[in-house]
Amino acid sequence: MSGFTRRETLAAGGAAFALFGCATSSQNRDRWRMADAIARAIRQPAFAPRRFSIIDYGARDGASYDARPAILAAIGACHDAGGGRVVVPAGLWRVDGPIHIKSNVDLHVAKGAVVRFSPDDRFYLPQVLTRWEGTEVWNYSPLIYARGCQNVALTGDGVFEGQGRDHFLPWRAKQKPAQTRLRQMGADGAPVRDRVFGIGDWLRPAFVQFLDCRFVMIDGPTFRDSPFWVLHPVYCRDVIVRNATVVSTHINSDGCDPDSCTDVLIEKCRFDVNDDCVAVKSGRDQDGWRVARPSSRIVVRDCDMRTNVAAAFAIGSEMSGGAHDIFVERLRVPHAEYGLYFKANLDRGGVIERISIRDVDIVECKISIHLTTAYHSWRGGNFPPTYRNFSISDLRCTKADTAMHIVGVPNAPVQDVRLARIRIDTAAKPAVLAHTQRLTFDKVSANGKPLVAPA
Repeated sequence: MSGFTRRETLAAGGAAFALFGCATSSQNRDRWRMADAIARAIRQPAFAPRRFSIIDYGARDGASYDARPAILAAIGACHDAGGGRVVVPAGLWRVDGPIHIKSNVDLHVAKGAVVRFSPDDRFYLPQVLTRWEGTEVWNYSPLIYARGCQNVALTGDGVFEGQGRDHFLPWRAKQKPAQTRLRQMGADGAPVRDRVFGIGDWLRPAFVQFLDCRFVMIDGPTFRDSPFWVLHPVYCRDVIVRNATVVSTHINSDGCDPDSCTDVLIEKCRFDVNDDCVAVKSGRDQDGWRVARPSSRIVVRDCDMRTNVAAAFAIGSEMSGGAHDIFVERLRVPHAEYGLYFKANLDRGGVIERISIRDVDIVECKISIHLTTAYHSWRGGNFPPTYRNFSISDLRCTKADTAMHIVGVPNAPVQDVRLARIRIDTAAKPAVLAHTQRLTFDKVSANGKPLVAPA
């Protein structure tokens, strides 16, 4: 047998959680069979064997020359020929503006290649359609961008540099007026065509964004010093992020944020960031409800994750479109503020459900497992999110300030969470648990003592 079809994986997921509160080991196996089936079913993009070196289109390496016209010319020629590989050879390549990828193009950065993007914000205009912190907007182009494409890839052992810390991070101190205005436009349902932001608004561009694309792959490159979120697929299907290295140690440098995406595999990556290493998202508040595209069938496995101020793995906080059938396994986390973080506030709405996580090793963190429905910046609090049907097993943490924090609100309790074989060696505070329903513990301990689920 070759495994489940897509329809069978959905059926297996529903069956596995139909009686979640009394889940058996057999049902758990069905869930992980579903994860394997999802990973196998994701189609990797395929490219013709043609090669287009940027040297042949006039590129010269070194900090004194702008290689962007040659890179774009090579991408255009590759696309027009029916597809293939655009090769950036070893060397330092200055790029004054964004690289827009086209269908059937694999942009390959060879070992020894460094693609260094200019920090001059004028180069990232005209605006493109993007999603910024969960709200659709016309804003600066991401440094690497594709919209409505199929069969696109970033491959190779080279490096992309965003020059974020020195040049884009200072924008954060100036962004609040535009950030507030954009959020209000999303809440009010302003037409997206009218949400045009740019010079003087200080909304930082993402490093890499694939928007509404199919058959996407990132395999091999290093992404260093991002302006904002690093790898940000939005409205995409069939996405593979493999063997990538993300090093960006300033705030808002989320490593990889699959956003309203379906059929995603993130594996064998290394994240060293100062925000969430991987965060599943699906839109903010009313604008997320308008788009109504959940993130689903996502597998994250075999990754090394380090962060100082956020989570190794997170869902949210922009999750108003919902998230379901998410699988996470075999994470190594030397340091994080939160090991696993499920965050939304009382304006978000949305449903997070059918989440399966296993085999997570954390050395030190503030909280190993954190579920909260009262994340900061909520306004009216009239639309609490729904959390239900979580399974977390075989998590080991050497040191935590608080072993776990699982807290809903009275009118929207966290439901049907099963924890099994969880061990926190040292925790100043064992657990904070409130407003839950059907929370079950099986061999869960902190400081060598069993933790008991509330009745």
